[in-house]
Formats: sequence, C-alpha cells, structure tokens
Amino acid sequence: MITIRREENRDRQSVRLIYKAAFGQPTEADLVDTLRKSCPDRLALVAEEGKEVVGHILFTPASITTDDGNKISGMGLAPVAVPPDLQGEGIGSRLVNEGLAILKSRQYPFVIVLGYPLYYPRFGFVPAERYNIRCQWPDVPSEAFMVRILDKEVMSGISGGTAYYRDEFNQAV
Repeated sequence: MITIRREENRDRQSVRLIYKAAFGQPTEADLVDTLRKSCPDRLALVAEEGKEVVGHILFTPASITTDDGNKISGMGLAPVAVPPDLQGEGIGSRLVNEGLAILKSRQYPFVIVLGYPLYYPRFGFVPAERYNIRCQWPDVPSEAFMVRILDKEVMSGISGGTAYYRDEFNQAV
C-alpha cells in the first residue's frame, strides 16, 4: 500500500537515488539537494510503500510578473520522480494530486510546471499561453510550460505576464 507523507531528513539518500534512476543523471537530485538548503518555503512529499520511499515531488515558490507590473506569488512543481520500474503505477499521480490539494488548502493561486505535455493535463494543467503567461526561459516549448489555476478569483485579472521559478532552477534548465 502506498502512502504519501512529508519528506523527512531520513529520506534524503533514498530520494537522491530515485532522481538519479528516474532521470539517468544527477542534475535533478542535485537541484533537490540545493533547494532543501535554500528554500524553507518548499513543499516536499514522498510516496512510501512499507518502509521504502518509492517517489518524491517538490513544490517551491514561483511568481508571475504581469505585463502591467503586478507580482503574484504561487508555486512551481519540479521535480517529481518515481523509479523506472515503478512508473505507470499511479505513484506520481498520487504525489501530484496530494501536493495540489495541500497547496490549494494553503490558498496558493496557481502552480506552474515545465513538463511532459501529455502527462500534466490530467491534473488540470493547461498551456500557460492560454493566459498569455510566458516562461522566463524563452527557448521552452509553449506546450511544455503549463499552469494550474487553484484560485480563479485571484487569477481572474491575469492576462499576460512572465512566470519565474527560483534562481536555483537556472542551472538545471
């Protein structure tokens, strides 16, 4: 049985191994390690089966600076990982859904994600260009940069702007 819980210090090595296996390189694992140290406002969850960590997701503060100069704070989803031999079993979906529910309860108005365009729409993510929201990195394909609106009232006046992840992401993109 899979349970979702907050990441604890004892999970760090398991989480690192999951990212390295899922992505075939240490970049995402290094990013998670860096964000643990530099980002106290993060939301980090693990999926656990028995006593074994079998998935991880991280949300960190993000912002949208509107074309008229306003700044709205929300969250960015990145990264998420499940070991290759367990992918397709719904573990990642459970992590995403639980994280989004927590963020909605904390009244974050949006979550951005840079990811696989056939995966994230099942969670309510839509291309950010629908709201005329651009990614801070100009070379990102528009179909891969998505937003999930959690508070329609707060976001109702947004029609254009640039979304920003934390600076630590610049090294991973």
